[in-house]
Amino acid sequence: MKKLTFLGIETSCDETAAAVIRENDNGTADILSNVVSSQIEEHKKFGGVVPELAARAHIENIEFIIESALSESNVSINEIDGVAATAGPGLIVCLTVGLNIGKSIAAFAQKPFIGVNHLEGHALSPGLDEKINFPYLLLLISGGHTQYLIVKNINEYEQLGTTIDDALGEAFDKTSKMLDLGYPGGPNVEKFAKLGDENFFKLPEPIIHKAGCNLSFAGLKTAVLRESKKIIGDRKLKYNLAASFQKTTINILCKKTRKAVKMFLEKTQVKDFCFVVAGGVAANNSIRENILKLSKELKFKAIFPDIKFCGDNAAMIAWTGIQRFKKNLFNKIDIPAKSRWPLDSKAPYMKGPGLKL
Repeated sequence: MKKLTFLGIETSCDETAAAVIRENDNGTADILSNVVSSQIEEHKKFGGVVPELAARAHIENIEFIIESALSESNVSINEIDGVAATAGPGLIVCLTVGLNIGKSIAAFAQKPFIGVNHLEGHALSPGLDEKINFPYLLLLISGGHTQYLIVKNINEYEQLGTTIDDALGEAFDKTSKMLDLGYPGGPNVEKFAKLGDENFFKLPEPIIHKAGCNLSFAGLKTAVLRESKKIIGDRKLKYNLAASFQKTTINILCKKTRKAVKMFLEKTQVKDFCFVVAGGVAANNSIRENILKLSKELKFKAIFPDIKFCGDNAAMIAWTGIQRFKKNLFNKIDIPAKSRWPLDSKAPYMKGPGLKL
């Protein structure tokens, strides 16, 4: 039986990426190429992503990145079975660049086109390296999203909990900015936390005893801001605060994961299951170590994508394209870019004032 080969394109935020992926005999992927062009230097002086600058960089780089991915894979456009491009969620001005060129390539080469939900890309990303059985529990932690979901199958998701305010990645980035640790925030907070005393500051764990496995990070971020104003110029205290912030986020994740596991077991009755942690923040080694400890205690298998597949990349988009192709989940060429696109369309929108928990 022919093994499917897909070109994937990703431009949802500030990475311009293209990859060629082929499924192999054991149900995982052969990564024929995975090219990612980061825009960290362009956005560093602003301390965050500037959408218009990101979109311009995508336009300048996308053609070269796709050509590089095809060249590295030794696969021509005519030899691929389909094209997958991120259609959302993300920054519309950025999404449009990759989505439009993906549609153009598919139309020109007369190949099937699949507009991929970026979150589904993260959800399925561990499958690039390891075959995982459905259903499994997913913790998706990134710059824009923090949520627990049951992954029932391709295109079938049930949200168990989500952040009611900031995403975890955003909290890391804002903490880095407040402590002047540099951009990108997440990796720098992790780096400098190693130099500090994680027990020095007592920081809040918002909604930790209520709201099921929903999460909140705004109050924690405000507490970091308050403490940061008292320690201007004191490098040691700055590192202590970074360490205390990271430890607090890990405490929150571990406590909420216990609740999510309980909910998953009640809903699925599946005892031998995998807990997948994916998204950009899943690259944090301290988070990985603590989730692994918890997995041993609660007797589930914890799975993380390879570090290179935690951040935004096109390999996971191509892989998701292959999985959707096999389920006949194609898209019309006029699929629009979407800034918001939840995996569970029935889940309540959990952000905003007046929220009852």
